[in-house]
Amino acid sequence: MDVAIAGGHGKIALHLSRMLSQRGDKVRGLIRDEAQSDDLREVGSTPVVFDLEDADAAALAGVITGADAVVFAAGAGPGSGAARKETVDYEGAVKLLEAARTAGAQRYVIISSMGADDPPQGDEVFAIYLRAKAQADQAVMDSDRAWTVVRPGGLTDEAGTGRVTLDRHVDRGQIPREDVAAVIVAALDDDRTIGRVFEVVGGDTEISKALSDLASGSG
Repeated sequence: MDVAIAGGHGKIALHLSRMLSQRGDKVRGLIRDEAQSDDLREVGSTPVVFDLEDADAAALAGVITGADAVVFAAGAGPGSGAARKETVDYEGAVKLLEAARTAGAQRYVIISSMGADDPPQGDEVFAIYLRAKAQADQAVMDSDRAWTVVRPGGLTDEAGTGRVTLDRHVDRGQIPREDVAAVIVAALDDDRTIGRVFEVVGGDTEISKALSDLASGSG
């Protein structure tokens, strides 16, 4: 599989790149800062310097050409203002969607957030962030791509366990970023996750079984 990851230097993206490359998949990661290139190479990803905010979808299509799947792992990040939540978390996701269509990448996985189902109103940055995520998710769900929306709970840097609680809706909780990456790998491998939206936190169920239960309606 050939996978292009927007936000290639993010913590989830680096875990994801390592997992995919170790099993023989081709991975490229989109980054804004060339100084991050060595970090991507260390996990087996080919760095592609590309500014998701400034460039257009046609240019983005050019750098993801050949990809079977794209993963939107980009985000404005903590400390960024409301404006960048819109330009990165929403507009960036839509731009990748348009580029995927042009480049012929069928599979699209977006990393969203718990709370995007019913984002709060108001001018607080976190509320604006969740609304941007909700808009991005809806654009992906309305598209013609083979999409999956992954909504993790609170993210930690603890080692992954390979076990989760996963369903359309789950109680709030935390999850290691490494486990989110493992969920994405499993989702890319399982066509039954196409057209699915699910929340995921740490838990006791092996990831493959959790996804299988979701697909069968027994999760």
